[in-house]
Amino acid sequence: MLRFYMDHHVHGAITDLLRRRHVDCLTLHDDLYHRRTDELVLQRATQLGRVLFTQDRDFLRLTDEWKSAQREFSGVVYSEQLRISIGQAVNDLELIAHAVSEEELRNTVMRIPI
Repeated sequence: MLRFYMDHHVHGAITDLLRRRHVDCLTLHDDLYHRRTDELVLQRATQLGRVLFTQDRDFLRLTDEWKSAQREFSGVVYSEQLRISIGQAVNDLELIAHAVSEEELRNTVMRIPI
């Protein structure tokens, strides 16, 4: 099953509900990485073999830069905060965790809602 690295912009209820559904989530705060730059966060997610879930649009630009430079990253799932409810985010992320492999998301940005 896919494992997530939860950006600090993500509402805590999303992480809590995913964990209750047995989806492996590690937050930047849990990892003591919440005060790092976006580049270091993406690098850390990749080192840990986790897909980054973020609601920070800066990661869209960053992943484009990494792709252009042929830098590998473990994958990003992105949603705009105001375009998705907590329940929809939890449902979509749970589905992705069960249905998509880490390899399928490598060097890819997937947007939710699905």
